[in-house]
Order: sequence, then C-alpha cells, then structure tokens
Amino acid sequence: MTVERNPAEFRLGKPLVVAIDGPSGSGKSSISREAARRLRAAYLDTGAMYRAVTLYCMEAGIDLDDAVAVEAAARAADIELSTSPDAEFVRVSGRDVTDAIREPIVSSSVSAVATTLGARAELVRRQQQLIKDSGLRIVAEGRDITTVVAPLAEVRILLTASEEARLRRRGVQLGGTQSAAQLKEQVITRDAKDSTVVNFQQAADGVVTIDSSDLDFEETVQAVLDVVYASTH
Repeated sequence: MTVERNPAEFRLGKPLVVAIDGPSGSGKSSISREAARRLRAAYLDTGAMYRAVTLYCMEAGIDLDDAVAVEAAARAADIELSTSPDAEFVRVSGRDVTDAIREPIVSSSVSAVATTLGARAELVRRQQQLIKDSGLRIVAEGRDITTVVAPLAEVRILLTASEEARLRRRGVQLGGTQSAAQLKEQVITRDAKDSTVVNFQQAADGVVTIDSSDLDFEETVQAVLDVVYASTH
C-alpha cells in the first residue's frame, strides 16, 4: 500500500543514504535519479566513475589487462562527477566525457576496470567521500553500494528485473542502435564478468529486493520510495 508522504520533506535534518544495487538494465540509474530528485537528495552514479577510468585508460593507451597500470590510472585520473540529479555530467581532466563514456566500446571494456581490485578500492574511496560531501542525503547506485560502499546506509535496496525486461529496457535506452548480440554483451556478459568480484544478483542480509519486471517507471520509483519510508523513521 502506497504511503502518502512528501518525499522532499522526509527525514530532514537526519542522514538519508539510499544505497541501490542491481544488474545491468534493471533501471538503477533512471530510477535512482528520479528518487533522488523527489527526495531532494544528491545522486551518485558509481558506474560512471568506472566508465570514466576505462575511457582514461583507453585514451592513454593503457593495457586494461595490466592490473598495476589500471590501478595507477584509477589513482591518477582527474574525475569530476555531478551529484545533482538535475545536472548530469562527467569530466576527465576538465573535458566533458558524459556521452563518450556511454559508447559501446567503453561499455564492453568497463568490466576490466571494475574487476581490478586495486582500482576498485580507489574508486570506492572516492565514492565514499562523495557521499560524505553530500551531507549524507544521497541516492547512490551501482554494484556494491549496499555491501561495500555504504553498508551502513539507512536504506539498502537490490533493484532487479528479468533478463528479458533488462534486455528490452537497455535496447530502448540506446535508441534501438544495438543488435541483439551487442545488447547481450552489454547486459548479460558484463554482469557475468562483474559478478566475479561482487555479488549484485542476490540481496545481502538486510537488503530489500524490488523486482521491477512487471512495473512501469512510476511504479518502480514509488516502490523505492515506499521502501525508503518503511526502512527509516
């Protein structure tokens, strides 16, 4: 049953960190961004940070299979990431790469960075700092937010959906520009690679699962807000 509340006024003056994990194509980014907007909270897309490091490595000619070099790149990269749900931008060394990091070549390579443990540790450190800098009112989404980045978050959610729904949504998101094989590479294959270092397919203890397979956008956002209301007081 939907709780009728004004999300913008909910839990004002108290910490409200909402951690959302989930597989590719589950709607994490769009749902988290809208939830943050309604809660008047900051928004953190941690995947964009991994993509930014991937692009940085590719442009610098760094071998993505060289774990030492990738970790060094993660430490050296000058990344500026918007935490406003209304102003999406990613900059590397001052250059806007918001669109560039979404290119298929980056999508197909990002797991190499995400599975390099040293690079992951550095980016987790940066993500935790951004959460602190938000004043602890933020919706953060990714793969390991509920278990590693913000395990003590007031709200922890695993947002999932069926494989069919995830492939369909990613195809729509990309404007029908990708073939079925490319979509599967971006969604299913990437999940398989990333799951070697973090479990985002099953909810950890205390994490609430939302299956959005049969929910539309508005219903999913409301489901997230209902969990927020139920998880905090």
